[in-house]
Amino acid sequence: MKKNKDMNEEELKAQQEETLDNVATSQQDEGDKTEEQRAKEMSVEDKLAAAETKVAELQDKYLRQVAEFDNYRKRTIKEKAELILNGAEKTITAILPILDDMERALKNMDKMEDVAAVKEGVDLIFQKFVKILGEQGVKKIETENADFNTDLHEAIAQVPAPSDEMKGKIIDCVKTGYTLNEKVIRHSQVAVGL
Repeated sequence: MKKNKDMNEEELKAQQEETLDNVATSQQDEGDKTEEQRAKEMSVEDKLAAAETKVAELQDKYLRQVAEFDNYRKRTIKEKAELILNGAEKTITAILPILDDMERALKNMDKMEDVAAVKEGVDLIFQKFVKILGEQGVKKIETENADFNTDLHEAIAQVPAPSDEMKGKIIDCVKTGYTLNEKVIRHSQVAVGL
């Protein structure tokens, strides 16, 4: 019986040691898990802090971009307004010498007795004016012996054609048309042959 008792004591001690080992192992596992959880929590906190920093950087960059675009938009609007107000300055400056010539012609017309000389002076002023308009991109739409073209001409009358060749062609130009840099700014008003 003593043997049984000794064996029971030994088994009991072995069970106690095993239980202690299990408890220690489970406590160590719990400690390890707690450390892992802490590490995970810290990494989540670190990730959150990094994400907040990145959001702050992106928000600052976004605000700067918006401000820069707003400044660009305001500057563009200002430049367009200046162009509209002062866009004709180049053209007007080019036409002013014609105005001076016309003033001189008007002053001299009262003193002139020779009509041919007055006519020649006015013709020179007209030629100068046409040349300046040409330099500004204004061109006359040619209508003489031209086919009728609705993109360039406006038919205000239809007249009998003097010959079969003149049918559908322009017979007479009532008002001259003009283009500005290849864009029609005024259609020629014409009579078309039937």
